[in-house]
Amino acid sequence: MADIGDPLSTDSTDSTPSRSVPNWLKGSLGVVAAIMAAMWLIEVVDTVILDDRLQANGIHPRDIGGLDGILWSPFLHSGFPHLIGNSIPFVVLSGLALTGGLSRYLKASAIIIVLGGLLVWGLAFGSNENHIGASGWIFGLLGFLVAAAVLEKKAVTIAVGLVALLFYGSTLLVGFIPRGGVSWEGHLFGFIAGIAAARAIITKRSLPSLQPPEA
Repeated sequence: MADIGDPLSTDSTDSTPSRSVPNWLKGSLGVVAAIMAAMWLIEVVDTVILDDRLQANGIHPRDIGGLDGILWSPFLHSGFPHLIGNSIPFVVLSGLALTGGLSRYLKASAIIIVLGGLLVWGLAFGSNENHIGASGWIFGLLGFLVAAAVLEKKAVTIAVGLVALLFYGSTLLVGFIPRGGVSWEGHLFGFIAGIAAARAIITKRSLPSLQPPEA
């Protein structure tokens, strides 16, 4: 019988492969989790403490005072049902977009929020005078994934784009229909901004590796 100090008694534990989540994946999941946590925290504070006063800080078309709403609007919602309806598609499409790398996801998101928000501010003409919600960002991610598949023509991006369309293609069509109380302009301009983000970001270089960098 090997004693406690025998090397043979420790080799079996040392040789067990690590099952920890890779650092690159931890970082990506952490970013999406942090965004979702921010959305939910803001809604809780707005509903419970501020009596929904934050909702007024969305995008107000062609109102100089509403320009800052471009940055706030993706994190503001008209209530928990609105937020719940946006949470699942946001997480799913963010996860699909992250297959191209965290840096690309963050760049695309920034372009979608700013460009899509500016288009809503300058061109929205419906009766909705206060545009809030993450749906513009969601439609932007969908537009980005579809455009990436077309532009790169790579197996990974084509597969991801098809999955995105499979889950949310019908939502895409319905989301563009003008309806009162719904920021369909946010959906439309978010989608356009996502396509623009793909054209701006994607080059002829290959996709970032999905494997963690070697030590």
